Amino acid sequence: MSRSKTLAARLGEVLLNGRWIANTNYKDQLLHIDWKQAKTRIGTLNTIAHLTFHINYYLGGILNVLNGGELEIHDRFSFDLPEITNEQDWVKLLNEFLFNAETFVNKVEQLTDEQLDEVFVDAKYGTYLMNIEGVIEHCYYHLGQISLISKMIKETKG
Repeated sequence: MSRSKTLAARLGEVLLNGRWIANTNYKDQLLHIDWKQAKTRIGTLNTIAHLTFHINYYLGGILNVLNGGELEIHDRFSFDLPEITNEQDWVKLLNEFLFNAETFVNKVEQLTDEQLDEVFVDAKYGTYLMNIEGVIEHCYYHLGQISLISKMIKETKG
């Protein structure tokens, strides 16, 4: 299996359909959350909606580069979630996230080994491979938070 197919499979695992590493994935976790749960704050933790926006922000920004565009995202904006006031707002974010996740997986699968070894935008950011592996790690980090926050919300309501 090529490196790009391996990376795409790992991304699909965490984002869309896997159970091997975390026994869950974003799609599975998020499809069981309603808009009120998504915006519920537990102490000083980020909300599930904020974490979903955050990961989607990075997927969208890197997708822009994979599509030949510029790197236009900035860490300081990565939690600037527009207000979620109803189910439609949450479904819109969720659908955008799932679209970007599927598109990201497909784009990564199409990369060649040569592209994976190329500099990502600027040498200070490393290679495409390094950035994609970073996305996988970043996704698992926040998936764990979403899973725990979801359990905490259910415990407080139960």
